[in-house]
Amino acid sequence: MLDLLLKGARLPGADGLRDLGVRDGRWAEPEPEAAEVVELGGALVTPPLVEPHIHLDAVLTVGEPRYNLTGSLFEGIAIWAERVKDLTAEDVKRRVRQVLRWQLANGVQHVRSHVDVCDPQLTALRALVELRDEVRGQMEMQLVAFPQQGIYSFDGGEELMRKAVQAGADVVGGIPHFEITREYGERSVKFAMALAAEHGLRVDIHCDETDDDHSRFSEVMAAETIRLGLEGRVTASHTTAMHSYNAAYAFRLINNLRRARMHMVTNPLDNSVLQGRFDAYPIRRGHTRVKELLDAGVNVCIGHDSVMDPWYPLGYGDPLQAAMVLAHYGQMSGYEELKTLVRMITVQPALALGLENYGLEVGRPAGLVVFEAPTESDAIRLVPRRRLVLRAGKVVARTEAARTTVVWDGVAEQVDFLKK
Repeated sequence: MLDLLLKGARLPGADGLRDLGVRDGRWAEPEPEAAEVVELGGALVTPPLVEPHIHLDAVLTVGEPRYNLTGSLFEGIAIWAERVKDLTAEDVKRRVRQVLRWQLANGVQHVRSHVDVCDPQLTALRALVELRDEVRGQMEMQLVAFPQQGIYSFDGGEELMRKAVQAGADVVGGIPHFEITREYGERSVKFAMALAAEHGLRVDIHCDETDDDHSRFSEVMAAETIRLGLEGRVTASHTTAMHSYNAAYAFRLINNLRRARMHMVTNPLDNSVLQGRFDAYPIRRGHTRVKELLDAGVNVCIGHDSVMDPWYPLGYGDPLQAAMVLAHYGQMSGYEELKTLVRMITVQPALALGLENYGLEVGRPAGLVVFEAPTESDAIRLVPRRRLVLRAGKVVARTEAARTTVVWDGVAEQVDFLKK
């Protein structure tokens, strides 16, 4: 007998409804008999959401020690440089535990977090390494050694990166466009990727997060990926400068990114407000060339990036909200594009993170998200709370259905915001 039978699930891209069975924490073929039966009534069901890009060490620090009055990327970096001086392990863990609970409630079970390592004590990284082990039963975390102030523009940056790897970082990062010179930036990419290759780690670099069309470090990443044999293990995050490249250069670059089998992460929440700050009208949207990358066969994911920190004062850790913003700023409102947005917060970031045994296939760990919506389009449109979240066959989050009524001509009627 099954432990759990979920009846009437609507899977992404599938016609009709399907039943899902759980036995011993793994997906099993559905059977009539089960210890517990849950009727889903045609609700959309996906594998667990995957967060490929967030800065957990900075979450919930908005206004500390001061607010970002301009809303700009550079003021945010300056404020964080002040706040980081007061970090303690308990401060980091307290804030991160709260946001991890928010993420789990939203259906996120896999998180890649960039962690600032421009700190001789590596306070935040050491705290998150401990927390990674503490929460393993609830969430899986990958930690990126992220040099917020640069590798060569920060005193002792190279050594700090090596120490971060020794301290337990899973992924090697960088920020070449923030380095003082182009030469420093290129050198930082080569150092970070060589360090990753040496230790058998993945790479995830903040790359070309600027409106400057002369920022072209993505091509360096592609070349080093191929040279070092890291195909499929390298991610370039942001790459907003690509939005401003001329068409001929962008065409060549995208083909080389595909050749290198690189993954890309776009962060629509942060970059829609951080980019274009130096523009008069028209103001650029501040995203990479998502559609062109997808059309070329490059794996593109959606990241949340920030939750109430010096760069982004909003957010509650929901990848679906980020997908909804990209539907607008990325002009991805086409019928198939809306379905793609859901893949960009599930199966596509799972590929970028190298997750194994991920999905709804029989024999894999029974994790899923049930949306209070019947289709991908409705989920994007409504950004509803998650009705049910399963991990290893156990319910780890649940939302009671909200009921909204209007009084129309003196008669109370229930409204569910769905097209009939």
